Amino acid sequence: MICDVVIPALDEHPNIRPLMEALAPWRGRGVRHVIVADNGSTDGTPDEAAACGAVVVREARRGYGAACLAALAWICETGSPPEAVVFLDADLSDDPAGLPELLAPLRAGAADLVIGSRVRRAEPGALNLVQRFGNGLACALMAALSGRRYSDLGPFRAIRWSTLERLAMADRTWGWTVEMQMKAALLDIPAQDVDVAYRTRRTGRSKISGTVRGVLAAGTKIITTIVALWWRRGELRRR
Repeated sequence: MICDVVIPALDEHPNIRPLMEALAPWRGRGVRHVIVADNGSTDGTPDEAAACGAVVVREARRGYGAACLAALAWICETGSPPEAVVFLDADLSDDPAGLPELLAPLRAGAADLVIGSRVRRAEPGALNLVQRFGNGLACALMAALSGRRYSDLGPFRAIRWSTLERLAMADRTWGWTVEMQMKAALLDIPAQDVDVAYRTRRTGRSKISGTVRGVLAAGTKIITTIVALWWRRGELRRR
């Protein structure tokens, strides 16, 4: 299965080279492009990514979803989309060694979306209590409204290109991951959770969980995204 890897990044210079080195064994062995979607870094992140052989896509307008959408737009412009796209964070919390496990359900035809679930294999302290509570609440709300039960909103995930096209992703901020999962649930797209390792951030501070403001803003966005998509479920299913 040919896949492209999308890595949204904002001021992650110290982590880029180790991350590229961790992805190196898979490049040319299923991984076609590694795309770093730089979201306005000021620390040299895009230059470091380019030096490591990554495709660098720049999106100055801040937002996790905005960075992901910019990378997908670049893939569309190539005129040759992959079979699947893998998303992972740039802070070394996600372990690229889990890539074969993540892609296995897609290769087997068992799922069109695979979520890397962090809840069982996270290092001590990698997922704090607020994150665990927020993830659990969001997953419970999705289950109540859609009937689909996920265990996590983990950023390390794989999805078929054809499924991405069907989902018509639009969120430009912190609602990106939950938009993908809620739309998949409402459209009855086959999905699986796969347990993946999750590590404590090696350097710097999380842009979301590292601040009270970030946690509150992200939590509010996630809940409102779930409810808004449920409200529009009829429209989504008629597309």
